[in-house]
Amino acid sequence: MSDLYTEVIVKRKATMKDAVLKALLIAATVLAVLAALFTAAGMIGFLVAVALLIADYFLIPTFDVEFEYLYVNGELDVDKIMSKQKRKRVYSADIKELEIMAPSNSHALDSYNHNGNLKTYDFSSKEADHKTYTMIIKGEKELQRVIFEPNDVILKDMKRVAPREVNID
Repeated sequence: MSDLYTEVIVKRKATMKDAVLKALLIAATVLAVLAALFTAAGMIGFLVAVALLIADYFLIPTFDVEFEYLYVNGELDVDKIMSKQKRKRVYSADIKELEIMAPSNSHALDSYNHNGNLKTYDFSSKEADHKTYTMIIKGEKELQRVIFEPNDVILKDMKRVAPREVNID
């Protein structure tokens, strides 16, 4: 029997909040550099400019995010890719621990949607026209809600591995 391996990359839609924060960071940095160059408080402006440049270096890449779903034989790993440069594993799950999976707007999830104790992970693109699925899965300490956008290969294999728990309709 061969191994099933598939990967899907989903680009997260930039929100207006992201654009405003990015613009504010850049504007504050430019103002701090100008203050360092053209005011009497040049040393303070220089220190603020350096701090803002460091903040820009670490924060601006976090606004350009992609998620890569790597599905291998019933195990789902999600990597977060920032600015197409930095990759970090943010989630791993074994489908055998799945309690239920259904389209995010399904009534099968109603009993879980009102549970405030679920830890929620959203690995979707946040695009309104994309179909998302929600998994309720047993974590180490509590139930977890995972929102993602799998392709047909992942959906069919999840249905094969856990036919009672997976609702793909």
